[in-house]
Amino acid sequence: MKSVVMADVISMDHITDVICDLKISCPAIAKEAKAGQFVEVYPDNGVNLLSRPISICEINKEEGSLRLVFQIVGKGTKLFSELKAGDKIRVLGPCGNGYTLSEGKALLVGGGIGVPPLLETCKQLKGEKTVVLGFRSGSFLADEFEKLGAKVYVTTDDGSVGFKGNVVDLLRSENITGDMIYSCGPKVMLKFLSMYAEEKGIKCQVSMEERMACGIGACVGCVVQIRDGDSWTYKKVCKDGPVFDSKEVCW
Repeated sequence: MKSVVMADVISMDHITDVICDLKISCPAIAKEAKAGQFVEVYPDNGVNLLSRPISICEINKEEGSLRLVFQIVGKGTKLFSELKAGDKIRVLGPCGNGYTLSEGKALLVGGGIGVPPLLETCKQLKGEKTVVLGFRSGSFLADEFEKLGAKVYVTTDDGSVGFKGNVVDLLRSENITGDMIYSCGPKVMLKFLSMYAEEKGIKCQVSMEERMACGIGACVGCVVQIRDGDSWTYKKVCKDGPVFDSKEVCW
């Protein structure tokens, strides 16, 4: 069940100039949250009225807290980046559906700001885990996946860290496979990852990134085409997603 709460800011750190690490206390949301879900955070300054969707990076049910790692991309997220311990922020969540976790060899593939929601997913998965992280330049959170016992590969467009190329290039180069792919990132990355999964016979879950204004399915601003038998229909990323079976998406 979704809740709207005034969450207490526990801490705010800056991983890079544009990547922020926010920890908030919100027991009611943390209790219900699942890996792969997101929250809507409101910039309560009276000007930027629309909420911003931010994926849940980590869940601490005992502490009643959430960790949100986000990128500064506009006025709303710039306001969030200026929060400090002791501040309060209005939050709606948990929103959407999360990943369906299964047994077997897990392959987690993230691109850019699609990396954070895979951390909680990695924590909850049992068994062998391989993580492939793609960035334009540099990297973040890779060491935290390693601490969870995952084998981690990093790829960058400019070759500044790890393999030079995109995540699918790396997957092919290393012939990396698994029983289930859990992924989040830009749509073009997910499209080619879906093709790779189908080629290798791997089940694949994709977390879609779309512009969301409300987070509850009211504004119909985040629809994607989903296969429906021999035809297709529209589904809302914020309500029906953000996680879909890759074979369902009309790429």
